[in-house]
Amino acid sequence: MEKQMTLKPEKLQAFRKLLTQKINELLGEAGKTVSEMTNGKENFPDPNDRASLESDRNFELRIRDRERKLIMKMQEALKRIDDGTYGICEDCGGPISEKRLMARPVTTECIECKTRQEKLEKLKGE
Repeated sequence: MEKQMTLKPEKLQAFRKLLTQKINELLGEAGKTVSEMTNGKENFPDPNDRASLESDRNFELRIRDRERKLIMKMQEALKRIDDGTYGICEDCGGPISEKRLMARPVTTECIECKTRQEKLEKLKGE
């Protein structure tokens, strides 16, 4: 199928702004986490307090890792805006609805293809 641009330039600019803003917010949070973890002011003689601190840090790092992966997806979406493929389903080549893009700006599949993929995964037990 021939891929065609379905979103107007002003909509693409709005998505670019949204994605860039979210990336900057996530990077700001990551910077705060690094700063908090490297200030070195925590010295807990109580093993339970140290264990709680380590547990909290591990949880925080897992969140930041998820955010890092989301940033990568957002950067890929920005590249798709640049190369004219944003809003086009990678599977069928059809348009991804603006409503779906608003809900999940990093999506690469239309709702029909994503639903079909999820059904197949469910059948396979993934």
